[in-house]
Amino acid sequence: MKADLVDEHRWLQQLTGRWRLAFDMPQQSDEPDAGGTWEENVRSLDGAWIVAEMTGTMPDGSSATNILALGYDPAKKRYVGSFVSSAMSHLWIYEGRLDDTGKVLTLDCEGPDFDTVGRTAPYQDIITIKDENTRNFSSRIRLADGSWKSVMSCDYTRIE
Repeated sequence: MKADLVDEHRWLQQLTGRWRLAFDMPQQSDEPDAGGTWEENVRSLDGAWIVAEMTGTMPDGSSATNILALGYDPAKKRYVGSFVSSAMSHLWIYEGRLDDTGKVLTLDCEGPDFDTVGRTAPYQDIITIKDENTRNFSSRIRLADGSWKSVMSCDYTRIE
């Protein structure tokens, strides 16, 4: 039985294609930034899901592959998905919503608290559509005081 597709599924289709990425990472001590060459290929699974595979060079010169899967669950009325990376062992599980403009998808998740080993913290990964050929992906962590701290930001430009 094929999934009944709704407008939220169709929203995801604008993410398909090949993209070049440009990272903006907060500098940590004297580490280099993540400004290596990164590309992402995003394909649709019959309109119900998108699967994105991103490959590139880490700040230490090693290569990494990330895989993002996103769909929409009409029963939950939420976008759902997951993210894995060859650079980490944590499985990120997403649930999120579009804002009223239809341009910003905020995905809530739990991830490692890099300041306290063994603890997790709330994160938000945010996809912002600028136009049909550019978008932004940013990530932030909620601190103990309830404020949000930017972890990274990445601009995407469509290659094809």
